[in-house]
This record gives sequence, C-alpha cells and structure tokens, in this order.
Amino acid sequence: MSSGVQVIRVGADEGEQRLDRWLKRRFPQLNQIAIEKLCRTGQLRVDGGRVKPATRVEAGQEVRVPPLPAAAPVPAQPRAAIRETDAQMIQSAVLWKDEHVIALNKPAGLPSQGGSGQGDRHVDGLSAALMFGYKERPKLVHRLDKDTSGVLLLARTDRVARRLSEAFRARTTRKIYWAAVAGVPSPKLGTIRFGLVKAPGHGRGGEGEKMICVHPAKVDQTEGAKRATTDYAVLDSLGSRVSWCALVPVTGRTHQLRAHMAELGHPIIGDGKYGGSGQENLGDGWGAQLGGEISRKLHLHARSIAFDHPVTGRRITITAPLPEHMARTWKTLGWHENEVPADPFADLMGNT
Repeated sequence: MSSGVQVIRVGADEGEQRLDRWLKRRFPQLNQIAIEKLCRTGQLRVDGGRVKPATRVEAGQEVRVPPLPAAAPVPAQPRAAIRETDAQMIQSAVLWKDEHVIALNKPAGLPSQGGSGQGDRHVDGLSAALMFGYKERPKLVHRLDKDTSGVLLLARTDRVARRLSEAFRARTTRKIYWAAVAGVPSPKLGTIRFGLVKAPGHGRGGEGEKMICVHPAKVDQTEGAKRATTDYAVLDSLGSRVSWCALVPVTGRTHQLRAHMAELGHPIIGDGKYGGSGQENLGDGWGAQLGGEISRKLHLHARSIAFDHPVTGRRITITAPLPEHMARTWKTLGWHENEVPADPFADLMGNT
C-alpha cells in the first residue's frame, strides 16, 4: 500500500475533467471498480465532500485520496522524437519569452494537451522543442480549445508554474478574446451570466461533449451546473449580418465563450458545435459560416493576456496577431486590427 492519506490539489491544466479519469492518470494502478468503491464508501472526497466517479474536478480543488495499492514499476517509455517541421512550427509560435515564462501564439487546430487520437502532436507534447537550454520542458498553466488560436502561457520552472496557476485561480490575469459572430448583439456592451452544465458525448471516451446553458436562477437547482460569466463588447459590424466582438471570460468554464454567444443568439463564425447553419439567430439565418465567403474554421482568438510577472511583479501584456483564416475574414469585411483599443472594455465603460 502507498503510505498514508494524500491531499492533492487539482492543477490549473487539470480542471473540467471527470474524477475517475483524473485519478487514472495519476494512479494507473486504479481500475474503474476500485474507484467506484472508494467513492461509494466515502474514502475519496473533493474539498471535503463525497463525490461520484463522474464528478467534474476543477482547478484548485483538493482531492483526498486514501492509501492505495502501490503501482507496479513500469518501464519508462521513450518519448517519440519531435519531427523537425513540428519543432520549427512550435518555435515560430513563440511571441515572447524570458528566463521564467514563454508565451505562444497557439495555432488553430493544435490541441493544448493530448486526448483521444491526438498522439503527441499537441503543445504539451511538443514542449521539448521549447526548452531553449533548460533541463526541463516548460509546463502549461492554462489551456485553449483545439480550434481556438492565440496567447498561451507556459512556465519554465515548477515554482513559476505554481505562481501562475495561483494567479489564474485568483483571476488577476486578464484575457481578451476576439471573435466574429453572426448578427450584432444588443446592447453592444454587456455581460452574460448563464450557468453551464456538461451534456455527455456519444463516443467511448466521452467525445462530443457539449455545454448547455442554464438560466442563472436555475443554476443552483441543476445538478452539475456551474456559474459562468462573460463580458462582451461589439467593436465593429457589417450591417446586421456579422460583428467583431471582444470577449472576456470572467470565469473559465469549458467552451464558455462559444456556448454563451450561441445562447445570446450570435454564434461564433465557424462553430459547428454551437452555431450550425440550421440554428436560428439574429444574423438573418446565416448561421456560423456566413455563406461561402468566409472560412469554415472557428473565428475565436485569444488576442491578449495581461498578468503580473511571477518573479519581477511587473505587469506584462502579450498580444497575438490574428491567425491566417481570421485575418482573411477581417480583410474581406473591412475591419482593421489597429483601429480598436487594446482593452475596449476599459474604453467603453469609461464612456458610459
């Protein structure tokens, strides 16, 4: 048996996943039957409360793990060599770095971490190409969806990773996303407060999961629902057809921005999961792809992140240029990156 009870804090890059999957990654010797028994007998607890195997853990929560059978030694598997083209790709995505932090402009279509069928071609798997003379690979401290591009931070040491993770939990970081959405939200500056609950997917590994919006008044009565808040601002538009929005995820739920904008009636362009062309919306029924003139890729980009440097304390702001498919859309619609304020919420709120 392993020695004693362990209390493990869920990492910043480990949230929004099932407890049983989280446990199996950390303790490969555990099978599903053992996990179900530990939950049923109350030996496994999250933040002191009883849980089920399907309970979703969140970053920062504490998981009480009882003494477990010791894992049989497993020979270390060599990490697959990174192809030169992939190494060049991930290195070219570096926006800024110092001795402590690396900021990437993550390409759309590249996962942050591994998953079903992803292999090692994801940011975490390619991070060995970002060591730049260090002995350890840099560590992700937050994530972006596979199809979302933009600023992604990695910590170059464990100490910096802990400090950045704490900053994300304390919400002292500020992330601003840009999106092209169907229609024009009204009012042009607002806050969305719908809660979110996960609907299971149909694949063997839970693929196809989707977040369902829950009215704020019903969140506490809906099992599994979590409160979520998004600020939005309309920066420009093309008539009533499509608009350029800035979005700030005040909370950090799975697919939060995509689900919230779809619930508002203005799905993000290219979002087949939350804004397919059959969905009614205020964009005259154009749906998420606006006919044949606009790319079918998701038009959601983590434009900037501001954070207090974990070592120097200096406020750092990193900005990522648009990916190619969004830059083409902006050119088609006559929108210009340099014609809006860096933080439109500060500007707009100051004029209200």
